[in-house]
Amino acid sequence: MRKKVLVLGGNFGGLTAALSVKHALDGDVDVTVVSASDRFLFNPSLIWVPFGKRSEDDITFPLAPTFGMHGVEFVHAEAKAIAPIAKRVDTTAGTYDYDYLVIATGYRNDMAVVPGLEPANGVHTITTLPDAERAGEAWRRFLDDPGPVVIGATQGTGCFGAAYEFLFNTAHQLKKAGLKKRVPLTYVTAEPFLGHFGIGGLPGGERLLKLFCKKEGIQVITGTALAEASPGRLVLDDGGKLDFAYAMIIPPFLGQEVVAGTPGLADTKGFVPVRDTYQSIAHPSIYAVGIAAAVTVPWTTAIPVGVPKTGFPTEVQARVAADNIAARIRGEEQARHKDFGAIPAVCVMDAGNNGVMILADRMLPPRKAGVLIPGPQAHAAKLAFEKYFLWKARNGYVRLP
Repeated sequence: MRKKVLVLGGNFGGLTAALSVKHALDGDVDVTVVSASDRFLFNPSLIWVPFGKRSEDDITFPLAPTFGMHGVEFVHAEAKAIAPIAKRVDTTAGTYDYDYLVIATGYRNDMAVVPGLEPANGVHTITTLPDAERAGEAWRRFLDDPGPVVIGATQGTGCFGAAYEFLFNTAHQLKKAGLKKRVPLTYVTAEPFLGHFGIGGLPGGERLLKLFCKKEGIQVITGTALAEASPGRLVLDDGGKLDFAYAMIIPPFLGQEVVAGTPGLADTKGFVPVRDTYQSIAHPSIYAVGIAAAVTVPWTTAIPVGVPKTGFPTEVQARVAADNIAARIRGEEQARHKDFGAIPAVCVMDAGNNGVMILADRMLPPRKAGVLIPGPQAHAAKLAFEKYFLWKARNGYVRLP
């Protein structure tokens, strides 16, 4: 009897997991993807949307044709309830049974971490397409009436890369608009030092980013939490105040409500604790990949910081989970193991017309090697990778690097 694999989510993790398990078993498995969005989104390009350098059509594509050409059923619906014992998921399009479930549902913003952190107070974020589009509308209004700009990352945030990229892209755009000398630009972060990135930092990273910030005239405030936001003002936990005409803040992420609301499945933040096979610790028939999987932070900082769960490690996790599911369906032992911290760090930090390539043998310490390579080639590399990845994902070529 053919086994059923159900995947919740159709972006980096869901797309990779669904197609990988289908290919691993030469199609001899029923794979269904249920996704609240019917389009794939290349999240790394959201940093460019507010400045009009990218639109929805540039960085998304419809999922149904991609899954269809590989024999995977696609359902555009929202998962409403997971029943791990019954092995069933209720959705807005009906109920789906499974033998194995892959949770790749991504995240939702925890804007409540700071009272008043909302567009109504002039504070924007760029972590979803609608957020980035609203940030763009606010940016265009800002250009008509410029003033101080604050870019930041709150306590508990793990997605520091996006904050840095937006910071340096903002500096680039201010320069292009002739506003560099007129507009104070401030970066405020929970990181204990510049270049921590939520991965403990890399050799030379703090020095390099200090040079970047000095060159662009950016004021830096590290190791602080945000206490509250009100129209045109951010208050720090030490009582300091930052007035702004435009603000973009990266918040922490939470797991999706359907995951968080399943008793015994998720931690307090709604993420699924997993083994190094990406199998749920509580429910052996469930796997979780990407942001949906819980990651233990191997350090303590004065202000809490999270870990970045970006596209590259998400793909690795999805392949590991898919291979292990395929092995179990074949009646074999799970052979793939890859702890999150042992996944290599591969990232390109864009800075407008410049950037930094970030490479390390491990995502988290202890490491044997790590390097940051600055230069305009990083910007070019990000542009090229965007085009390559969208081509790869649209065609379902998940076996390619």
